[in-house]
Amino acid sequence: MLNQLVLVGRLVRKPELREAENAKKYSFITLAVPRSFKNMNGEYDTDFIECTLWDNIALNTVEYCNKGDIIGVKGRIQTRTVEKDNNKKYVLEVIAEKVTFLSSNKNKEE
Repeated sequence: MLNQLVLVGRLVRKPELREAENAKKYSFITLAVPRSFKNMNGEYDTDFIECTLWDNIALNTVEYCNKGDIIGVKGRIQTRTVEKDNNKKYVLEVIAEKVTFLSSNKNKEE
């Protein structure tokens, strides 16, 4: 069995470091990933994919990346169960196992 994905896209916003109750560091990022084919209007659609980064991967990404930077994410998809009003809902998450900094946005946000 295999559960592995590779994404390459632009950061939608500057990553922020957060801390879980168990003191583990994490960050949520959103990647804008253009599709490789045109839609019916002859335009390329873009998917916005949420990813979760943990520990050193989160620390390094927050320190070295800004909005607009192109990064590569190698990771896996996992599910978790959320219960609301006695209804179980399954949520898919992308968990980053490796982040590669591919290019930097020339117009850095300060």
